[in-house]
Amino acid sequence: MNIFKKCLPDLLAVLMFAVISFAYFFPAATEGRILYREDHSAGRGSGQEQKEYLERTGERTRWTNSLFGGMPTYQTAPSYGSSDTLNTAVSFYHLWLPENVWYVFAYLLGFYILLRAFDFRHSLAVLGSVIWAFSSYFFIIIAAGHLWKVMALAYLPPMIAGVVLAYRGKYLWGLAMTAVFTAFEVLANHVQMTYYYLFVLFFIVLAYLWEAVREKRMKHFLKATGVCLAGAAIGICLNLSNLYHTWQYSKESMRGKSELVKQNSANQTNSGLERDYITQWSYGIDETWTLLVPNVKGGASVPMSQSEVAMKHADNTYLPVYQQITQYFGEQPMTSGPVYVGAFVLMLFVLGLFIVKGPLKWGLLAATVLSVFLSWGHNFMWFTDLFIDYMPMYAKFRTVSSILVIAEFTIPLLAMLALKKIVDGPEILTANIRYVYAAFALTGGVSFLFAVMPGAFFSSFVSSSEMQALSQIPSEHLQPLLANLTDMRKAVVSADSWRSFFIILAGTSCLLLFKARKLKALPMIVVLTVLCLADMWQVNKRYLNDGMFVEKSVREQPVEMSPAERQILLDKSLDYRVLNLSTNTFNENETSYYLKSIGGYHAAKLRRYQEMIEAYISPEMQKLFPAIAEAQGDMTKVNGDSIYPVLNMLNTKYFILPLQSGQTVPIMNPYTYGNAWMVDKVHYADNANGEIDMVGRLDLRHEAVADRKFAGVLGESDTQEGGSVVRITAYEPNKLTYDVDSRKGGVVVFSEIYYPGWTATVDGEEAELGRVNYILRALKVKPGRHTVVLTFKPKSIDITETVAYVAYAFLLAVIVLLVFFEIRKRKAQKPVDGGNA
Repeated sequence: MNIFKKCLPDLLAVLMFAVISFAYFFPAATEGRILYREDHSAGRGSGQEQKEYLERTGERTRWTNSLFGGMPTYQTAPSYGSSDTLNTAVSFYHLWLPENVWYVFAYLLGFYILLRAFDFRHSLAVLGSVIWAFSSYFFIIIAAGHLWKVMALAYLPPMIAGVVLAYRGKYLWGLAMTAVFTAFEVLANHVQMTYYYLFVLFFIVLAYLWEAVREKRMKHFLKATGVCLAGAAIGICLNLSNLYHTWQYSKESMRGKSELVKQNSANQTNSGLERDYITQWSYGIDETWTLLVPNVKGGASVPMSQSEVAMKHADNTYLPVYQQITQYFGEQPMTSGPVYVGAFVLMLFVLGLFIVKGPLKWGLLAATVLSVFLSWGHNFMWFTDLFIDYMPMYAKFRTVSSILVIAEFTIPLLAMLALKKIVDGPEILTANIRYVYAAFALTGGVSFLFAVMPGAFFSSFVSSSEMQALSQIPSEHLQPLLANLTDMRKAVVSADSWRSFFIILAGTSCLLLFKARKLKALPMIVVLTVLCLADMWQVNKRYLNDGMFVEKSVREQPVEMSPAERQILLDKSLDYRVLNLSTNTFNENETSYYLKSIGGYHAAKLRRYQEMIEAYISPEMQKLFPAIAEAQGDMTKVNGDSIYPVLNMLNTKYFILPLQSGQTVPIMNPYTYGNAWMVDKVHYADNANGEIDMVGRLDLRHEAVADRKFAGVLGESDTQEGGSVVRITAYEPNKLTYDVDSRKGGVVVFSEIYYPGWTATVDGEEAELGRVNYILRALKVKPGRHTVVLTFKPKSIDITETVAYVAYAFLLAVIVLLVFFEIRKRKAQKPVDGGNA
């Protein structure tokens, strides 16, 4: 009973979080409607082949041929036996709540655990959870379907809570929580978010180190650090299969260093993506004011005509233009919404800079400034270059604006530390009232100035890309249009600035009433919770609202098969590929749902395949379409051998072409080289540049090029006779069987993507695969008839799974010890019979 009473406030907080989460998604959550997400639809296409394989065989395939000609499933659908227990634990953690509801619940609960680890009273921890969880970016990524990112962000605060507990001397609790939530975090499989929060951890640990040096408690610091590292190691080992194979894949993906030496060397990084790709989504310097005023750059990239505030000031003459122009007028290519942390939250953060003492404050401030500077990307390039060139792994991540998730953590945390200080010692307001006014001036005052004269602070209300698009309009019409558009956007900025001003005014008034003893602590906390929740709820509803939800059947029903796809599937050949020219070929996965596609979408596709897209596949596509149109669909009149040889070597058997009225038609490619073929000669290149260049100069049906390091594997190849035949006899995504019949023997080229981990046998004997034509597998065979089997079942999975199960045993031992010591502690605290309680 005593335990229940002690835990009751926490249980009530958990219940409140569930209610708030349900309320946000009402009525969709009660009606069974779900959020339709483009990313979810695309993801189903990329994962359909492995899903069907699992249902048919009960086994997981680690390779799919459904997109990009073939790639590992390590990032498209990572799943391992050791993850099943973790997935069950995760489901328990979020109480098996419905989709969407549990995302918000996990946000709230995670930050609540962190604040309780900092020894916040329950009511303050609830307030802090609300202001962190309802930061706008967290809801925008739910709407976008970036669910791995959602989960990664949700589990980071409780993971940091484990670190906090360890440094507060609660070693066993710290060990257990760090281990469990590190495991959850890694399971979420969003390395970028985890990587960004390592900066937060660095500054927090640095603060504890400074404190330990000052107080001469280095022994405690080292012990706590060891506990944190041990917990992190257990959590990492639980996910070793996923981590190891992600790391292995990253070396071969776009996130790894290219072997090509490119002319624009300044744009190339030592390892990872190119600079302009990394910084394509860079937050504008003046755009940073969205932390205070969400619509300071207009909002999201949705039509201007949908903004009620803007359209009140619109000249109807330009209505067709306003249906094309977006509300957002920043310099990012587009955005789903701004990063808004709450107007009063930012005021408390500024106040915290004045009244919170100790190294933790400076650590949080440093992390905030760092995240803001790095979010500016190409707008602050010298600083960004420092991290790209010298910070390990930083160059492997794109969309630098998303590093503002650090500020979205540090700002609410310091804000709550300030409020905790005020609630725990009300006299601090009297002694530091000037700082309250200063914080109000720096936030509420700025909001007021933005509201009354936005034009004085923002130089332009039309983005450079919009100016370029509108420049075709005659000047006599352009200038009035720009003037009206500027007035509309000034009105939007002004309206949202007034909104932030009054929120800050209301919150500051609560603090002053508390100082004057007109408002007690708990009522003040309740009022501030309602104020901040109403503020951020309203902003989030702009980007994630009930109108975006659909009946479950709409999203979960199978992707509708088009007549063109139905016609192609009449071809029962075991393995062939399709090029869909009726879509954005390299930005969609719907084609992959039924067919094996040359295209697809993934943020980290294989690097060499991307380089072939740029060098050959895209140029061939550009030549192919007009050639087919000129031949009126008669492929016998198209010189396929010279126009698209790389598509032929990839066994692209069908092209899907667009017709009028949105229809499509499939056209069979008579020039494809098939599943595999023998070549007359293998040329060798000294480096990647020579290899990829030679691909465009050879007759790929009869010749191949390989890196010289494969010379010992492939050797030379004799001119083939007409009787040489290679035929595929069995197909599984991770196992391909061929019948090879050749009088002279030689090199067999497979229309399959090369990747380390594929193994080959010839008549049951192991043989080594080589790589030819920059991306394909090849094998040397002897004269005669042979059975060749290519298999992708990496042995590394067995090793990493064994390590994971050992880590489970360690974690279980930690939990048993924790329970044992807690029980013993509570027994020791019980009063002796006859004594006083």
